[in-house]
Amino acid sequence: MSTPADNPFAALQRVLHEPHRLALVSALAAAVDGLSFNELKETCDLTDGNLNRHLKALEDEGIIAQRKSAESGKGRPRTTVTLTPSGRKRFVKYLETLEEVLMQAAASVGAETGRRAPGGLFVIPRPSRA
Repeated sequence: MSTPADNPFAALQRVLHEPHRLALVSALAAAVDGLSFNELKETCDLTDGNLNRHLKALEDEGIIAQRKSAESGKGRPRTTVTLTPSGRKRFVKYLETLEEVLMQAAASVGAETGRRAPGGLFVIPRPSRA
């Protein structure tokens, strides 16, 4: 059995790797005071139901917290979503792991072409058009 050190793919967290949840957590990581439900919905181009489903998955994992506050005179509470401290740590770890996976992939492809791009990354060749 391989360990995350041997196989970084095993360390990629599925809850964060899903594209919509990755977008949500990325948006929240940049928002110190969190974002409203509607801001997240607009930023990530999700429907109410889809956003609720992803937020529930992230909340169940302790990655985000939701806070409802009464809107003055509107009747509907305003939901603000924030990253939890442990959620931020998990996201940073996920990004580090993803970077390692991508570096391995770039090195593998670069080994075939022998070309490096500025900054040391290998150039990934484009498929030829037949």
